[in-house]
Amino acid sequence: MEMARSFKEKNLKKRNRQDRVRSNTARPNERNFKRDLARESSGDFGEKKLTPQQMESVERLLSGIGTPEPQPIVPDDFQLEALRAINTEDVLVTAPTGSGKTWIAREEIRRLLADGKRAWYTTPLKALTNSKYMEFSAEFGAENVGILTGDRKENINAPLIVGTTEIYRNQLFDALRQGEQVRTDFVILDEAHYLGDEDRGHVWEEAIILSPPRIRLLLLSATIGNAEEFAHWIGEVRGTSVRIINRAGSRPVELRAAYLSKNLQLYPLFDESGNLNRDVEQFAVERRRDFRRR
Repeated sequence: MEMARSFKEKNLKKRNRQDRVRSNTARPNERNFKRDLARESSGDFGEKKLTPQQMESVERLLSGIGTPEPQPIVPDDFQLEALRAINTEDVLVTAPTGSGKTWIAREEIRRLLADGKRAWYTTPLKALTNSKYMEFSAEFGAENVGILTGDRKENINAPLIVGTTEIYRNQLFDALRQGEQVRTDFVILDEAHYLGDEDRGHVWEEAIILSPPRIRLLLLSATIGNAEEFAHWIGEVRGTSVRIINRAGSRPVELRAAYLSKNLQLYPLFDESGNLNRDVEQFAVERRRDFRRR
């Protein structure tokens, strides 16, 4: 047994010495080794170039896209009606995206700040909150705008606070527990249709119910289908009058849909008749074929 153990130990020591020699020999080569550059990730995927007819359809798709020349703002009738109603009522504005709902909020905020009053602007998303914070800081002055989210807390004593709806709701709860008043005269609930969200809707519900009647509410949304029912409920729980401003019609800013292929070629998603572009179907076929190969 002792001889066998001694033999194993000698072999183990010998292998360790050989490994160290090999390691020291390879180390200079490792230092001098240079990895080859990887191939370009977007190579040729075997896709045919666009035909002249397809190029024409892409040109039509992109025509007119860009930054328009600055022009004086001429308010629409629904915007002016909302501003008049805000003085004495809660207001629910339902209008397509891009039609100018935020303009109503900005103009009322401007009037309130001039009168030495305070306002809250709530959104459901941190990214949207950050965007509005930068937008309002540039327009009303950074000293007049603060932000409150789960991640940011800046200039919280400013007359205009931009924050998530959850933070505003939490301030209402804190004020109730402490027997105090929330320091605001006006609240904008952007994306008010979140009231119908299965997971987060209770936040908007509680924010509306707990806001004292002295605080006027401006609710903005592009997708409320039951505005009358919604406004009736707000009036019941708050004891206020609610004006519905319904700007019906299509979007003032046109949407255009396209498909970007692996070769970075652009295809309109729909043809001139509004049907699915047949040129795009080839990619769906390729996708199904690749899926079967896996």
